Amino acid sequence: MKLYEHQKKGLEDTKRFNKVAYFWDMGTGKTFVGSEKAISLGKNILLVCQLSKLDDWKKHFLEYYAPKIVLYDLTKKEELEQYVKTQCSYIKVGVINYDKIFRRNELKNLKDFTLMLDESSIIQNENTSRASVILKMNFENIILLSGTPISGKYEKLWSQSHLLGWKISKKLFLKHYTITEKFELPNGNFTNKIVGYKNVERLKRKLREYGANFLKTEEVIDLPKQTFVDINHPTSKDYEIFKKDRIITIDDEVLVGDMPLTNRLYQRMLLGISDEKLSVLKDLIDSTNRRIVIFYNFNKELEKIKSIIDRPLSIVNGDEKDLSAYENYDNSITLVNYQAGAKGLNLQKANILIYYSPTVSCEDYMQSKKRIHRIGQELSCFYYRLIAPTSVETRIYNALERGEDYTNELFIQEEENEIE
Repeated sequence: MKLYEHQKKGLEDTKRFNKVAYFWDMGTGKTFVGSEKAISLGKNILLVCQLSKLDDWKKHFLEYYAPKIVLYDLTKKEELEQYVKTQCSYIKVGVINYDKIFRRNELKNLKDFTLMLDESSIIQNENTSRASVILKMNFENIILLSGTPISGKYEKLWSQSHLLGWKISKKLFLKHYTITEKFELPNGNFTNKIVGYKNVERLKRKLREYGANFLKTEEVIDLPKQTFVDINHPTSKDYEIFKKDRIITIDDEVLVGDMPLTNRLYQRMLLGISDEKLSVLKDLIDSTNRRIVIFYNFNKELEKIKSIIDRPLSIVNGDEKDLSAYENYDNSITLVNYQAGAKGLNLQKANILIYYSPTVSCEDYMQSKKRIHRIGQELSCFYYRLIAPTSVETRIYNALERGEDYTNELFIQEEENEIE
């Protein structure tokens, strides 16, 4: 395997650590650095990743490390049993997804192994089942891979810091490194919201003492220019009716927005299935014969988009992952669901990305940008956001650009005031 100079340097800088974190920007090649470090640390590797990345990681280990490894897919019971029981002179590599690990009791008793967490920011909430299991595991070595901290979400680092061996309490961590303000919620209660960070360089120095390595794309890679274009389209009649009345019947299904969260959800959905948005998308697709990647949210959106496409089609969502058209046809369209494909996919054969509808997750939004803008991309990257002005989509994108999720209860009051 031939590594880039920045990858070699990252490995050299962390050579003395058996607990490391590569908090590298998306597209800088964390997969190769993480696997090289894991192979160097020992005979037993447990890799945890997203479900959509299982096949990619299996292919990676088999392509670059066979025949000196034995690979086990731990989502399969029989391979899990073999992985736990087998003693061999080869390096054992077990691969499993986050949502399965807390269901595999056999893994709770593992000892003296190297734990590698791909997209380790997934365990930011230590109270989830998957995070609590991982935090209690008896590993000897650990490797964390994440691009999220580079995007500035430093509050998400506490559980990862704990895994690296820094035993600072969460309360003290937040006190030392985040700036919060108190806000009143619509129900009269108050909540603290993180509005900024402090002592960031001190935080990074402390994390480096525990094996963390930080890297931004622009420090090591001269990637092509990114251009963002907003394409406006009108709202539909159905959207305006629902926005006013909070109830509408679509295809014999009654949508009732009696609660703020359902009201917001159905507004997004009605925009996503509107003929107005679909028409703009079709014009955009018809304007080029290049590969296109399209991010969407809902299954109903997927069906609408598929109905207007007459080119080779690839789909990545919770039910399927088929990139054969993307790989083999330079005029292909690749439809990607945010939750299944915002993180980890390598789609740099394309240089055009369309946001059919916005995600409410800032992390997914930031990650999605890097699917085409990464090592191997030689063309300027163009991002098209299809937006209905003065709609919920505008507010969502404004929040995402500020680095916020559009799920905070503070936004509910904004929506209520608009309706009144």
